[in-house]
Amino acid sequence: MNSEEGEKGLSSDPRVMLMVGAIFVSLILLFLPAVFPELGVGGLKYGLELDGGSWLHLKPEGAIVQVDADMGRIIAQDYGVFLNETVTITQQTTSSVTFETRQSVTAKGIESLGYGLAAVSSRGGVYTIVLQTDENTAIIKYLENQYKTEVVFFDDGDGIRYEIRKKTSPDELAAIMQSVGGSVTAYEDGVSIATLTETKEILEEKLNLFGLSDVKPVIVGREYILIDLAGIDIDTAMDLAGTPGKFEIRVQIGNNESVHAVYGEDIQTVGYHRMDDNVWGVPFTLTQQGAEALRQAAIETNAVGDPDNHEITMYLDNRVIYSAPLSYSLAQSMKVYPIQDLVASFGSDTGSEDNAKELESHLKAGALPVNVEVIGSGQVPASLGSQFKELTAIAGLLAIITVSFIVFLRYRRKEIMLPMIITSLSEVVMILGFASAVKWQLDLPAITGIIAVIGTGIDHLVVITDEVLYEGKLPPTKVYNARINRAFGIIFAAGSTTTIAMIWLVWMGFGALKGFALTTIVGVMIGVLIARPVYARIIKEVLKESKD
Repeated sequence: MNSEEGEKGLSSDPRVMLMVGAIFVSLILLFLPAVFPELGVGGLKYGLELDGGSWLHLKPEGAIVQVDADMGRIIAQDYGVFLNETVTITQQTTSSVTFETRQSVTAKGIESLGYGLAAVSSRGGVYTIVLQTDENTAIIKYLENQYKTEVVFFDDGDGIRYEIRKKTSPDELAAIMQSVGGSVTAYEDGVSIATLTETKEILEEKLNLFGLSDVKPVIVGREYILIDLAGIDIDTAMDLAGTPGKFEIRVQIGNNESVHAVYGEDIQTVGYHRMDDNVWGVPFTLTQQGAEALRQAAIETNAVGDPDNHEITMYLDNRVIYSAPLSYSLAQSMKVYPIQDLVASFGSDTGSEDNAKELESHLKAGALPVNVEVIGSGQVPASLGSQFKELTAIAGLLAIITVSFIVFLRYRRKEIMLPMIITSLSEVVMILGFASAVKWQLDLPAITGIIAVIGTGIDHLVVITDEVLYEGKLPPTKVYNARINRAFGIIFAAGSTTTIAMIWLVWMGFGALKGFALTTIVGVMIGVLIARPVYARIIKEVLKESKD
């Protein structure tokens, strides 16, 4: 600061202009929706406690297990069911199983179960199949067929573990493995953090489809998912988040009519969108029953004979999300046997990639990686939320009034107290304007953060005032500059330590504390970078006029 600043006046100071502009924009964002609601810009959004609504506590169903089994017995059992006759295992290695059957089979038919690539030869009415597979693949496919759900594996350093994405029990799993000469060596109820995160993201995408983009599910304790749905009653909340979307595949028969083929419960897995043969697509797998149902519907409607006029259409909550005819090769194969592994294909351009991403999200929204169990729920009535909103507003005003009174008792000068109050209120307006701009949902922890910012902000203003005052009057310019630099050294240090401490709460995501931490960080940044420098400029002018 120098003497020229005082000559220019406050109105021409760039820091003052920045703060006035920020306040002006914040007020527009806060009050614009009341005048022009059709614009959909700005406006405060309140959380569950302030707006009323519901909350759900969800637990994904599943188990993480370690098992072993006889690969040959798995192949014999599953292909015996598939071929409807007893198959004979003639040779077995770590990477292949050879078996015989009297049923007429093709390599593609054998491969349709997903165990691996097959080579088929025949002699004297007996078909010999060499299936390229391994124990890990065999166990995964066997468990998927038994549970009719997706099974994934990972190695955590203690051996290969299998995640069964369906509710089960140790006794049920033991019985399933015993029938193929296997056993259960480890069992843990629940799912991995990766699956928990995927479930949370799909639930969020599903809520976005219903216009609830502000709803952010939160992982609690690495085991559960907490969802706050402000303004949503408990029955609607249970329907939206506690149940999977209604997914259906239908076959068109002409004149905008179609017949049912498959429901979402028959989607076993949904893969990541990818490009194959220069075409973007989304792979997904049906259960054996689902594949057979789709095949029957395709045959009955003649989609296998005239695919171009009988498109396969996917619906999510009665909305079309994909429609395309069967490829020629797929139609020919479905005439002979059901196909479990399918791909919804698009084109090769960027738009096709975006469409594939969107379809992947929709498919997963209709088929969560695991079912979720509602283990807790609750509701805050709208009237109680409105009462909370009024009480928090009163608490904020009382905080400012109380602090202002303490400041007045300290300095006994209203020309110092008034700039402090105005600066503190300006910070609150700018914080709320920021929340309105980014559509940030205000809840009780966020309001608590704003009140905390008011307290720390006044602390910083007191530091500036104490450093500037010299025996109750404005010091010489050189002394003033030294003192104001020292004051801001203290303020920047305090703001930095507060921000660093709060960043850990944001990063670790401790539920409601995250809102408190974010509000505190934003408030500190607005105060340190905008409000505090302006207050220092104003207090200099105030003390200068008082001296004169």
